[in-house]
Amino acid sequence: MPRPHRAASAAVAGLTLVAALLAGCGSDESTPTRTDTSITGSHRNAEATVSIFVEDDAFSPAEITITAGDTVAWHFDGDIPHGVQGIGDKAMGLNSPLFEVGDWSYTFTSPGEYRYLCPIHPDMRGKVIVEEA
Repeated sequence: MPRPHRAASAAVAGLTLVAALLAGCGSDESTPTRTDTSITGSHRNAEATVSIFVEDDAFSPAEITITAGDTVAWHFDGDIPHGVQGIGDKAMGLNSPLFEVGDWSYTFTSPGEYRYLCPIHPDMRGKVIVEEA
């Protein structure tokens, strides 16, 4: 008959193994990851943060080109709310909260063209072109 502490140790080891296996599960397809953080400034290096300003009912600049792994930070500063919402399958992960004032960022991991708009003002549009690193 096993001792109680040995059974408990075996159960913990089994749960640890299951947790490790589940953590490794997922798709091999690389998709952009979203990070809701406050970003200050912009700089260029191996992995850079590029700024887009949301003001005067426009994204400025409206189109940017970055490298896979770079982060784009949208800076909202105005009297009416705006947001970032991806257009099409490629940009499905782009979906910020609505802001009057605030910051939202998104790290692009896969090359391609990502079109987006403001969900409240669909004439406000932008595009991020992501090139291979």
